[in-house]
Amino acid sequence: MGHTRELTSAQSLGAKRQHNRQVILGHIRQAGQLGRAQLARRSGLSTQAVSNIIAGLEAEGLLSAQGTRSQGRGLPAVQYGLCADGGYALGVEIRPDVIFAALIDLLGRPVTSARIDIQASTPEAVLGALSDAYGAFLIETKTPALRVLGAGLVMPGPFRAQGAGGSGVELEGWQSTDAPTAFEATLGLPVVVENDANAAAMAERVNGAAQNLDTYAYIYFGRGLGLGLVRGGVLMKGAYGNAGEIGQIPVTLDGQTLPLEHVVSRFAVQKALADHGIEARTMADLDALYHEDCAPLLAWADRAGQALGQALFMVENLFDPEATLLGGAMPAALIDHLIEATPLSEASVSHRAGRARPRLLRGQAGPRPATQGAAALIINRTFTPPLAA
Repeated sequence: MGHTRELTSAQSLGAKRQHNRQVILGHIRQAGQLGRAQLARRSGLSTQAVSNIIAGLEAEGLLSAQGTRSQGRGLPAVQYGLCADGGYALGVEIRPDVIFAALIDLLGRPVTSARIDIQASTPEAVLGALSDAYGAFLIETKTPALRVLGAGLVMPGPFRAQGAGGSGVELEGWQSTDAPTAFEATLGLPVVVENDANAAAMAERVNGAAQNLDTYAYIYFGRGLGLGLVRGGVLMKGAYGNAGEIGQIPVTLDGQTLPLEHVVSRFAVQKALADHGIEARTMADLDALYHEDCAPLLAWADRAGQALGQALFMVENLFDPEATLLGGAMPAALIDHLIEATPLSEASVSHRAGRARPRLLRGQAGPRPATQGAAALIINRTFTPPLAA
């Protein structure tokens, strides 16, 4: 019994140290640079504890002294900031016919990326292609493997779900494969597996429109429609990783009730255009059509905005976000149109005077937010303590 108590105490102490490291890194990331006394005040830790943590983080290459700041009397305070090359994260988005991979630094900035076409999406094919790509990244960027903090993997969802409009993972042979274990063994890295909407939501926190938000929702255009929910900087995942499957919620338009993603999604807009004999296979196609004032596209956007307003009302009242972001595989101009076309209900808890920002915002994380977000999952974990139970 005594040995068990000692082990539990050691685990508790280790968890506390890790928590305090994340708190210090998080404050520095948010502020850019901070001194020891400022960190002590913001974190509630003693100055000595802060000094010990900083010393450890400096030794690991995550922090460095970056100048001084005068505080009136006494010596100027040394300011500490993140070292961009102190850590890296690998992000991978796996689709049935292609793998997108990216390496980002500790500040969330892209270092390199690749598109890898694959003939099959079996575990053997994916793991082999990814192993080669990761090795090439390390050589190309001269990145020490020990500086890579982990890998985030995005795979099609929903996971292990039978009633969410699909039959589970869409990749051949993965239903019976322990994906995290397989990737960890191949890459030699800690791995987090997530769906595309959740990963994209985290990209916005690390290097996008949610950098100053702690609690927000992110509606994501993939082929269908997904929803990432972030509370206190941590993803809300649900019991089986399927929280945010917004595409199947019912909306009512023209007296007809149908799933949201049948109206608001990439395949919905492509179908609406195809009904008028117009093909739009890429984001560039959609962007060109929008700037040509394509009437069927504009009609779709106005109708989709009405449906999106119903979904937003539900998201706001259930989750009470600081803001909801809209992004993913859709041109920026078209997303802006959707935002303008989306009615904001005054019955929502988010309708209040003195708001610091709009209720609905366009995401800013770039053209492949799920790939960048997969890596951002690892970076965010470095800075964000888990929520208390």
